[in-house]
Amino acid sequence: MADTITITLPDGTTKAVPAGTPARTIAEAIGPRLAKAAVAARIDGEIWDLARPIRGDARLEVLTDRDAAALDVLRHSAAHILATAVRQLFPEAHIGFGPPIQDGFYYDFEVPRPFTPDDLTAIEAKMQEVIAADYPFAREEVDRPTAEQRFRDDPLKLERLAELGDDETISVYTDGPFVDLCRGPHVPGTGNLKFFKLLHAAGAYWRGDERRQMLQRIYGTAWFSQKDLDAYLHQLEEARKRDHRVLGKQLDLFSIQEAVGPGLVFWHPRGATIKWLLSRLVEDDNVANGYDLVYTPNITREELFRISGHLPHYAEAQYPPMAAAAGEADDVRYRVKPMNCPMHALVYSSRQRSFRDLPLRLSEVANVYRNEKSGTLHGMLRVRGLCMDDAHIFCTLDQAEDEIFLCLDQVDRLVRQTFGLDLEFEVSTAPADKLGDDATWRQAEALLQRALERKGIPFTIDAGGGAFYGPKIDIKFKDAIGRIWQGPTIQLDFQLPARFELEYTGADNQPHRPVMIHRAIWGTLERFVGCLIEHFAGAFPLWLAPVQVRVLPITDVQADTARALRAQYRKAGIRAEVDDRNDTLNYRIRDAEMLKVPYMAVIGQREMDQGTVAVRVRGAGRKQEIVSADAFLDRLRAEIASRTLVLGASA
Repeated sequence: MADTITITLPDGTTKAVPAGTPARTIAEAIGPRLAKAAVAARIDGEIWDLARPIRGDARLEVLTDRDAAALDVLRHSAAHILATAVRQLFPEAHIGFGPPIQDGFYYDFEVPRPFTPDDLTAIEAKMQEVIAADYPFAREEVDRPTAEQRFRDDPLKLERLAELGDDETISVYTDGPFVDLCRGPHVPGTGNLKFFKLLHAAGAYWRGDERRQMLQRIYGTAWFSQKDLDAYLHQLEEARKRDHRVLGKQLDLFSIQEAVGPGLVFWHPRGATIKWLLSRLVEDDNVANGYDLVYTPNITREELFRISGHLPHYAEAQYPPMAAAAGEADDVRYRVKPMNCPMHALVYSSRQRSFRDLPLRLSEVANVYRNEKSGTLHGMLRVRGLCMDDAHIFCTLDQAEDEIFLCLDQVDRLVRQTFGLDLEFEVSTAPADKLGDDATWRQAEALLQRALERKGIPFTIDAGGGAFYGPKIDIKFKDAIGRIWQGPTIQLDFQLPARFELEYTGADNQPHRPVMIHRAIWGTLERFVGCLIEHFAGAFPLWLAPVQVRVLPITDVQADTARALRAQYRKAGIRAEVDDRNDTLNYRIRDAEMLKVPYMAVIGQREMDQGTVAVRVRGAGRKQEIVSADAFLDRLRAEIASRTLVLGASA
């Protein structure tokens, strides 16, 4: 090894330093301000501790709190500080994993009982003591016998250690009294963590396996400033107020019944109205843009999924096979479908296709079923019974880019323009278990990227995030309180057409293979509606509201007039209802506000005599406007037609 190495800085300048010099020393040589702000270093693209010796020539970037990657380092270190505190308060706790995650960190512990809120308070106080001590995070590379000896009383760590290959470096980190098996990296010392909060504890199976023991997972969040921490905690409080499970019950939108099972949604009439409106919206848009509607079976012989490759690639998420009915071969098994793409491939192959038939766009809003692990289920956001607005486009390779353009236009039209949601785009590339050869994948990935570039859409790369059969464009959106949600997806597939031997006759009268584009706008109706409930806090825009107008007669004298007005509005396509219960008007107004009905039309004696209504707008307090019943109907029609997000925009 050379005595001197060359370090290349981001601006292209180089420094000659002794071999083994850590990044911290180089940062100090650059300037005291950088050294003070330094959190970690990027060495040849890999994040390292500042104190780790650099043994050879390298490109170096010093990371500060302004770098997004530094926040993960801080949160990983916060997880270790959490484990340090837990071990001091619960010496017999076995230690699992403690990674950084989006917006925070967690650590898993095997303890005799679940953690209580009082435990979290005590742990947080002990973390403050560890932070005040400012223990350095010291990295050490050890051999396997040494590691096994150090973690001899920690079976979870020994299990992880046994999985490491003989050629893998085994590193441990020590901060004060705590030693952990860890790759790192970490901030220089525990004192670097200043702004954090423990959030809650929950059960979690070891390694996510329901057959293994239940551990206790403590979640926390950590930031580089009090302002960022306060903003995040405020977002959490807003999220609690908007929880779709709470609002879904309050607004009578949906339920999940124990008698049927977890992850299976009952759409109540109000929620079903929202689902119907969204289904109709996407189907109408599909038909207007050249799609053909299809409906396919909910169960199939499992051989279909062997052909498609979903068995074994997707076996864990599928329900177990069912025996065939009497009269079929003993070895025939059926499965409920977890996706529609193999079915649509069969529709394509049901007759000979010509190049003149392409592109063929097939669309289906269909129920599918996936055997998700019970620990991952979450209201409508993660379910076992899903309704997907699925579409598959069969086209020539030359047509694929234009078809992707049309998909992107549809996403913009239905998601961004209709709901006012800002979109983020990500190209997800080949996973480790992909079907097909590297060259085909590179071709598909390049085509997706080229389509986004030609449309002028910025995007990031999610390396390895593609489906097993093809790369995809994942589209995410930000809700009203700044959270990021997974939204539409556009996938380019060369594999299923080959596996199903799909063909079309070209202009040369020879057989050719089409390519296949999978695309979903809402994704699943359950998840998208759950997102919309939280985004709008249950206060849907007029066009999407399950009940658009509640008519309120002040006394029984006006009840017949109120019912006649409801009938008139319903005939005009307005979702109106009458509340003529024997309660005070103020009580009935409050009830309509609780149900987040956009408009209330109050009818008293004056209104009945003059053919008017006293209009109250959701959230506007006691303010009301007297307008003719016909003028109010015209206003409702205009607002619904425009799909405005603002009540009263047409007034």
